Amino acid sequence: MAATQTIPTRLSNLQIELLKLYPYSVSENELRDIRKMLADYFAQKIDSEMNQLWEKNDWNDQTIESWKSEHLRSKTSK
Repeated sequence: MAATQTIPTRLSNLQIELLKLYPYSVSENELRDIRKMLADYFAQKIDSEMNQLWEKNDWNDQTIESWKSEHLRSKTSK
């Protein structure tokens, strides 16, 4: 049986703010700039969180090298 997908009944605060922009028509260039601005914002958030993880866990280049040789896949029976 297929898993059912839940549909949120409430909009997030971000969705509400974006909906407020609907009455405005923007050029393709402006739309591209807005998409880039949103992507840059979320990329910056990810970078910040990753930096916090690195500091919290005292990770370094050697940590990355050890991850390369880890075997994390589980064996599946056929």
